[in-house]
Amino acid sequence: MKRYLPFIIIVFVLAAAVGTVVILSKYGSGKSATSATFVPPNQPATPNDTQTPSNQSSPEVAPVTKPNVKVTSPVVVQEYGDYQCPPCGALYPDLKKIEGEYGNQIRFEFHYFPLTKMHKNALSAARAAEAAHLQNKFWEMHDRLYRNQKAWADLEDPRPIFVSYARELGLNISQFQSDMDSNRVEQAIVADIQKAAALGINGTPTIVIDGQQLRADTTNPDGIRRGINLMLEKRAAS
Repeated sequence: MKRYLPFIIIVFVLAAAVGTVVILSKYGSGKSATSATFVPPNQPATPNDTQTPSNQSSPEVAPVTKPNVKVTSPVVVQEYGDYQCPPCGALYPDLKKIEGEYGNQIRFEFHYFPLTKMHKNALSAARAAEAAHLQNKFWEMHDRLYRNQKAWADLEDPRPIFVSYARELGLNISQFQSDMDSNRVEQAIVADIQKAAALGINGTPTIVIDGQQLRADTTNPDGIRRGINLMLEKRAAS
C-alpha cells in the first residue's frame, strides 16, 4: 500500500487543481451579454456540426426589450440554417416573433447551410426553397419547411411533400420540379455554403448580426435580441 501512496497523493492533487481551474473558468466567463455576444471574425462558432440553442433565459436576467432609438437603415440579421436541423426548427418560431417585434428596424436574411452528412433531406429542402424563390415565394416555402419539419425530415423521398407545398402556394409545378434539379438552384446553394465557409461557420443555426457572428451559447431568443439592440444603439450613436 505504501508504494502506491505517492501516486494516490498525485491523483488527489491533480483532481483539486482541475476543480480549481473549472471554478475559475466559470467565474471568469461571466461577462455581460452585450460585451461577450459575438464570435471573433473568422472563428468558428462551435466545433460541433450542429449547435443546440437554448430557448430559455436565465431566471436572473431581465426580459430583453428593444431600445427606443431611430435608425436610418435596418440592422441585418442573417441565419445560416439547415431545414432538417432540429435546433433550427426550434429557433424558427422565435425568429418570426423577433421579426414582428422589431419591424423595419431589422432585415432578416436566410442562407442555406445543409448539413448533408447528418441530414439526408436537408439539401432537397434547400432546393425546394430556392425553386420557390425563383417564383417569388421563398418565404412562404421557408415557413412551410420549418413548420412541418417533422412531416418530411425522415422520409425516403420528401419531394412529393415539397411539391404539395408548391401547389398550395400556387406555383407552376412543372417549373418548380425542373428548377429543383437545375444548376441555377444548385449554384445558389453552393454560394451560401461558400459564404459560411469564409466566415468559419460549421454548425446550424448560426446567426450573424450586421456582420458579427453570435456565439453558440448566445444563439437563443434573448441573445439575438441583445445583439440586435447593441447594433441599433451603435447605429443611433453614429
